[in-house]
This record gives sequence, C-alpha cells and structure tokens, in this order.
Amino acid sequence: MKKIIILFVAVLLLASCENQEKVNKKADISTITAESITQVINELNASNSGIDKFLMEKGVKHVANLWRDSDGSEEEFKAFCKKNYIADVTERELVFQKISRNIEIITGNFNKITLELLEPVHLNTFEQHAIDNEFGAYSVDSHWMNDFYQNKIAFIIALNFPPFSLEEKEANAKEWTRKQWAYARLGDYFTARVPAELLQEAGKAAANSDVYIMDYNIHVGHLTDAAGNRFFPEDKVLLSHWNLRDEIKANYANTNDGLEKQKMIYQVMQRIISQEIPEKVINNGKLEWDPYTNMVYENGKTIEATPEPNERYQQILNNFHANKAIDAYYPDQNTFIKRQYDGAKEISAEATEKIFTDFLRSDETKKVGALIKQRLGRDLEPFDIWYDGFKARSGMDESKLDAQTRKLYPNAVALEADLPNLLVKLGYDKERAQWLGDHIAVDPARGSGHAWGGAAKGQKAHLRTRISEKGMDYKGYNIAVHEFGHNVEQTISLYDVDNFVMNGVPNTAFTEALAFIFQKRDMLLLGITDDSPQKEALKKLDLFWSAYEIMGVSVLDIRMWKWLYENPEADATQLRDATMQIAKEVWNEFYAPVYGVKDQTILAVYSHMLNSPLYLSNYAFGNVIEFQLEQQLKGKSFPTEVDRIFKQGRLTPNQWMVEATGNDLSATPLLNAAKEALEELK
Repeated sequence: MKKIIILFVAVLLLASCENQEKVNKKADISTITAESITQVINELNASNSGIDKFLMEKGVKHVANLWRDSDGSEEEFKAFCKKNYIADVTERELVFQKISRNIEIITGNFNKITLELLEPVHLNTFEQHAIDNEFGAYSVDSHWMNDFYQNKIAFIIALNFPPFSLEEKEANAKEWTRKQWAYARLGDYFTARVPAELLQEAGKAAANSDVYIMDYNIHVGHLTDAAGNRFFPEDKVLLSHWNLRDEIKANYANTNDGLEKQKMIYQVMQRIISQEIPEKVINNGKLEWDPYTNMVYENGKTIEATPEPNERYQQILNNFHANKAIDAYYPDQNTFIKRQYDGAKEISAEATEKIFTDFLRSDETKKVGALIKQRLGRDLEPFDIWYDGFKARSGMDESKLDAQTRKLYPNAVALEADLPNLLVKLGYDKERAQWLGDHIAVDPARGSGHAWGGAAKGQKAHLRTRISEKGMDYKGYNIAVHEFGHNVEQTISLYDVDNFVMNGVPNTAFTEALAFIFQKRDMLLLGITDDSPQKEALKKLDLFWSAYEIMGVSVLDIRMWKWLYENPEADATQLRDATMQIAKEVWNEFYAPVYGVKDQTILAVYSHMLNSPLYLSNYAFGNVIEFQLEQQLKGKSFPTEVDRIFKQGRLTPNQWMVEATGNDLSATPLLNAAKEALEELK
C-alpha cells in the first residue's frame, strides 16, 4: 500500500467522527408529530372523494417517518403532502410510468459505469494495479437516493406509492393485480434514509473482500506430503474455495490416487479456516508446502513461513462494521441480518433456520449417508459433504472432459459464439436462442467467475468465467454453464417483465435455481447422455445431498452473524475462534450422526462468508426451488416453461412459486423425493 499523506488521514478521521456523531444523534428519528399526521390525513380525506384511504394514510405516515428537520418545518411537511398527493388514478398511473422510466435510466447507467470500472479488477485481460481496486471499490450509485430526498422526489414516491411490509405483501399476494404489485415494488425503493458515505463504506468493504478472494490461489502442483510425493500437475492452480471443492468432487472418479488428493485438499482447507496456512504459499508457485506438517520448502530446504495473520476473519469484520453502521437508519430492519432476510430475501432468518434445521435433522440424511458409504466402499470422510458420485459424470475421466471443453472453448469469444447453440440443445427455437444469446456477453474472469445482469433494456448480461491459456477446462465449463443459467434469467426477467420496477426475481435463490437447472444439464450440452434406469433416483439424491451440505453452511453463516452482533467489539482472532467453534457445533448437531466423526470445521471454508455476507442461504433455497421447478418442467417444453415462469418478476417468494408450480415454496417435496429414491434404489 502507498503511504497516505497526513492531511488525507485527518480528513478521513474527521469524516469518521462526523459519521459516528450522525449515528449517535439517531438521525433515523422523525420530528413530525402525530397531530400533524392526523391533520394532513383528515384534510386529504375531506378534499378528495373516492380515494383509497388506507393507501393515503400509509403514504402520509411513511413520509412523516422519513422527514427530517433539514427537509423543512412541520408546516412545510403538511403543505408538501397536500400539494403532492395524487388522488386521480389516471394521473397516478401516468406518474408511475414516468418514475419507472426514469429510475431505469438512472440505475441502468449506474450499473453500466460500475461494470466498466470493475473490468480491470474482474477480467484477466487487464494489467493489474492497486489503483484499479480503488476505482472498483467506488460505489457510484450511493448518492442518488440521498439526492432524491433532498430534491423531494423520494417523498413524492413515498407519499403516493408507499411500501408494504413482508406480512402485508404475503397477505395480499393472491389478490393483487400486476399494477398493485408494481406500485408496491416502487414503494420498496425508499424505505430508509442511509447517508451516502455509509453506503460507500459498505461498498468498499465488499469490494475489498472480493479482491482478496479473487487473488487467493493455491498452487496445488506444489503441494507435497512428508515423503515428498506430489499428486497434482505442477502447473495446477486452484482458487479458494470453489476450485478446491470442485477438485474434491472431480476425484471421486479417480480410483488411482483420488482419495489421497481429496485428503490433501481437505488438509489445505483446514489450514485456511484455522489461518495456519503459511502466508508465503498463497498465490506463490515457487515454494513447496506440506499441508500436513505445515512445513514450507524452497529448493528442497525448509524455510521459515509465518501464518496468514487472520486476514480471512478481518475481511468478515470489515463487512460487519460497515453494515452495522447502517443499522440506526432502519427503524424496523435494524440489523444487517434482518435486512438480508426480511428485506432482500423476504424470508426471515428465523424461518430460514427452522426450514434448514428441520431438513438437516431428517432421517433421510443418515440413510443417504449410509448409501454413499456403501457406494464408496469406505467410511465417510468429512469432505464427503461434496460427494459427487450420483451424477452421470462422476464415473468419467475428467482429463477427457478437459480435452473436450478446451477444444470447444479455447477463449471467451468461442463460448459467446456458441451460446445460441447451447440454448437450441435445451429446446429453444433458433430465433429465440439467438435473441437470448445476443443479450449475453462472455468475459474472461480473473477469479472463478460470476454473472452480472443488465439493469436497463439495451444492456447485456455478462457471463464471466475463468479460461486459462490452454482453454476452458471442465471445471470452468461447469461453472460457466451455471452462470449462463443466471444470464438467461437476468435477460428474461429484465426484458420480458411487464414493468421495470417488477424486473428480476423475488430473491437471489430463484436465479440460483435456474443456474442449477442449467448446470445439471452440462453433460447434455456436451452431447453426453445418461441412459441409466436409475438416473432419476440418483438425480434426486444428488440434489438432496447438495441441499444437506449447503443448509449446514447457511446455518453457520447465520449463527456467526448473530455472534457478531452479540460481540461487536471482537477482533479477528476472537472471530476466528468463535467461527470455528460454531462450525464444530453445527457439524456435531447435524453431520456427526451421519459421518461418525465430531468437531469438524469444514463448513467454515466458504468464501461467500467473506465477500458475500449472508448470501449462502440463497444456494440452499436455490436447491429447494430447483427441485420444485424440475418437477414442473417434467414432460413440458423447457423453453416455454422457463420463459413463462421467469416473466413473473418480483412477486414474494411463496407467491412466485405458487404461480410457477401451483405449490407453496417448501423443502418437503425434496425430502419426500429422497425417500422415494432410496426405496427405488433398494
């Protein structure tokens, strides 16, 4: 890091003090009295016949809750409401359409700027420099909502299109028209007033964690055991944790030294979690490392190598403090946990944890575990949470798959050109496949990859995936197909939804579901089919086992954040110890009865805990949703159903599932399917 001049440090410290002072003053508290609110409501009732009194009262109360002294006096508040309330339904619809158009313009262009600023950070086609990370961490969109409070546009929206609580949305879900849904979703834009500088800090913390993870590579070709044995090609480099996990999965088909490779990778993971990993071996292909003894060698000689200084847990702390600083500005969702679950996911953390723990305690976990043990011919190891033997590819030599995918996709250009063909293989007609393909760009990623959707019509979704100089290996291809599923959802739910403010899906789990559905068809897209009579039963068990693994990780993530809120002054060492302890407790409760071994910390390896706080539940719900959608797709046209389902936009999670499949969102169908599959395989 470059030195920062003293003046700049002083400015930062002053800004920090000012921010804290704002929080201490509880800037989220309104000064508008109940008497003034009642007066405004009565006067609007008297002067406007036939209005929706419930909505009008909700709007006035919401504006009062958002109003600050800096916005004007109490008299000015009353005058504002009387002047700007729209009683005429035709005018209200006209204003709604204009607001929707303008928000699309604003957020769409912010998305374009952010995407392009992050290209030097995310893509391997740029020469890296520290300045790129500074620009990448800049939240270009953090001020616009504050601006809208200052120019009063936010108050006009809050008054005429007030937000609804999750409970209200669920109560009205079956009765609302599309217009009512759209009005409610517009109301979601302005629910709290968070200072732009706090949003910037949260964005910066997230971006820094993203950079940390993208550059966390393990040169597994330089791993050795005490006898000096190497098990991986010298040039093999795996990103933590995705590639490490995928390497474990890949070696179930390796009957030669697959188990030794899996055990070595597992040992690496444990060193990362405990922060005993020598700092020198991260991103370093010049040293040899024995993860069992934790010794490091250079040119055959032992060298001193200090552990990574708890940086993994400091990244989590940075995100925690940045997001906790925002809490005071949310009167209802006053913790990051509530904002992520009650807000973003629209499923409470309590409900989420109950759904997951009920699933984790099911008898089927033990029965499926026993089946896996039988299939492996050995006792279960902790890393068998990633058992991959139910898939059609599990018996295939991955080196042959690597050769096939590298030939097909030597670079990002080749993959982008082939996207329409992949969609045709999934049943799309050529015209629709070409249209979807034309709205997706493929970029060579520096990290493992991700999908980045457009935010306005005219913008493409971006598929970013890792492609080496040798071409795309199978792991990269498998991830790319997953991201492609995201891109298809992002395109349909932006371009084909009836109103911009309804674009997207209820929460990220729903786009994960389609990404999983695409990913499960990766072999089909390579022209490899599974004609096994047991394939349907095995697919059910594969999905069940994936859900079993990721639900435990999600519970750990939730409980770690609860611990952070109970211990807000904790340092990185204390967080490390607490996370490992919570990981052991979750393991002992839900996994030890299946695996026969206690006190494992493996659930804490997920990088999402650093750079995507409280995201992991989306994968678990994604598995649940995936199963229900797969049942819906059976015997029907894949493209017709996918298009129909993802045109719905942002309903509440349960209502979206009812409209998609006719059934409530539930993990029970997946549990029942596992029971059926076990019976069938007998």
